[in-house]
This record gives sequence, structure tokens and C-alpha cells, in this order.
Amino acid sequence: MSGPVAKVALLGSGTVGLAVLRRLAEWQESPRGQQLRLVYAANTRLALRDAAGLDPLDCANRLPNAPRNGAAIQSDPLAALGKDGIRILIDATADAATASRHAACLSAGVHVATACKLAAGTSLDQWQAIDDACKRTSTGFGDRATVGAGLPLLRSIRELRAGGDHIHAISGVMSGSLAWLFHHFDGSRPFSELVREARDKGFTEPDPREDLSGEDVRRKILILARSAGFAIESDQVEVRSLVPAELARLSPGEVDASLHLLDAPLASLLASARAEGCSLRFVARLKEGKARVGLEKLCPLDALHGGGGTDNRVAIWSDRYRDQPLVIQGPGAGAEVTAAALLDDVLHLRAMAIGRPLAA
Repeated sequence: MSGPVAKVALLGSGTVGLAVLRRLAEWQESPRGQQLRLVYAANTRLALRDAAGLDPLDCANRLPNAPRNGAAIQSDPLAALGKDGIRILIDATADAATASRHAACLSAGVHVATACKLAAGTSLDQWQAIDDACKRTSTGFGDRATVGAGLPLLRSIRELRAGGDHIHAISGVMSGSLAWLFHHFDGSRPFSELVREARDKGFTEPDPREDLSGEDVRRKILILARSAGFAIESDQVEVRSLVPAELARLSPGEVDASLHLLDAPLASLLASARAEGCSLRFVARLKEGKARVGLEKLCPLDALHGGGGTDNRVAIWSDRYRDQPLVIQGPGAGAEVTAAALLDDVLHLRAMAIGRPLAA
């Protein structure tokens, strides 16, 4: 083992949080595992802490099976991490309140690795507070898991800019769930049937309107835009939701029975796209600071045409890639790849803290 051990706190025990714990368990006897000590793990039901180190598999068993207590655990991860040494918080939640505290954690000298888009992909003030806290304290904010489930999107954009390049435009299929839906939508089955299947497979949120609304993709293009040097606000992104007004106003319990409201409009759009030799994809586009999100017809010559399953496909135009964009493609959803990206960030943050940066 080389260098000091980093103390780690994990928030969240959903599919991503559990995948993080399993990966930490696999690492326990390896050099990577010996660089990290899990001292805190919590969800809204239970908080576990041990300064000597927690057993990740024990945490993976106890956290999701703890009885519901009706309120969030009030235990403080910062107290468990202490006031000295290398301290890293992993946010594997989708919780706005947790995300709102990231700047304060960074200001307290705690590095943050997150898969939650609600910190850097919502208000500009919150994103700037995170950036300012990192600069003041030399802490690191690891966010590669927020877009593309760990694909080298943010890293590529930042390295291009660090090398003097200027980003002009970014376009992408950035939602794994929507990519899966439109990859399988060929007219042989109603769109609503595919939505139910995607939900049952865990590709969408329990209320699929959260995916179909485009809000998740709005947050992703905001994160990419801000990393590319465009400090835009959330309301500056034009979002064309797939959810009709009649479906949008229903309670969550009423949604499933009314998903058929999606079928006729999308069948018509599919027929129109096919008549032009194109396919339907839900796309985000940024050009010189102006952004939009919505369903588009993609024809074979489009840089985003191609891919399958839950693949994300993102094209970047810059001074260096002016005529032919840099295209990055790969799995854009999945707990395992997201957990791997989170722990990649944890290892990079530890290396940064001891002055031995890992190779990009």
C-alpha cells in the first residue's frame, strides 16, 4: 500500500449504492481496497459508522433491509469522516437536499464524488458555489458519473479546454432509458407497452414521466454546457416533453392506465420519420450557449445516428474537431458502470490529495 488511507462515507443504498458496496468488497484485499476505508454508510432508514472500517457486504445487507422509520436519518457523515486526513463523500442518492450540501462539504475540506445530477445540473448558483468551494479549499468534485454513466464525456471536454481548445457545440443521445425505448420502438408494439417493459426492467424511474419529460436530459446538457464554458441557467434550456398535458396532471397511481395517451402521437411521428429514411431519438443539442432537448428525426448522415440498447452517443465540435466531431459512445445506464465511475473518481480524488494524480 502506498500513501495514506482515504476515509470514505457513502450515502444511498439503491442499485448504484449497492453496486458501490459490492465493488468495495471485491477490492478489500487488493491495493485499491487498502487505499480506502469505508467509515460511514447510510440511507434514509439507517446509518452505520465505524472509524476502524465497515464491512461493505454487511452494509449492503443491512441498509436496504432496515425497517422504515418514516424520516431521514439525522446522523452526520462529516462527523464520521472527522476533521483531518483525506475524506471523501460518495453521493449515490437522487436527493436534492443531499446535493444542496455538496458545496458545504467541499468548503469543509471533504472531497465529493457524485452520481446525482441535482448538484451541478440545476441552478447556476449551486453549480458556481461548488466550483468556488473547490477553488478555495483545493478539494475535488468528482462528477463523471452524472452524465453517460462514466463515459469519458466530462473528462474529454475539460481536457480539450485545458489544452486551449474552444467547444462550439455538443449534441447527444444522453438518456439510457429513452435510448432503449426508441431503439425498440419499431411500430410493432404500442409505445406504452415498451414504456411498461422499460419500467419493469428498471430502465426508467417508477413513474416513467420523469424520464419522458426530458428533465433528466436537461440536467445532463446543463452539466456538459457548464463544463464546456457556457454558464447557462436551467430555464435557458428549451425542453420539449413527451408527456401530454392530460397525462402530466395525473397522480402517480393513475399513470399506468393512461400510458396509451402516448401511442397515437408517437406512432404518427415514427411513420413520418420512416418516410424520410430516419429514426426517432431523444436528443440534447448545445450550440454556442443555446440548448434544447426533445425528440428528433435522425437520418443516417447525422453524427448521432447509430448505437443501440441503452447506449449514449455524444458528438463534440470544437476548434480541433470543427468539420468532423469527436464522437463518444457506450452504455449510458446501469448500476455497475455508474458505480465504477464513482469509485474511479474516489481513487482520482485520493491521488489528487496526496499529490500523485492518476493517469487520465
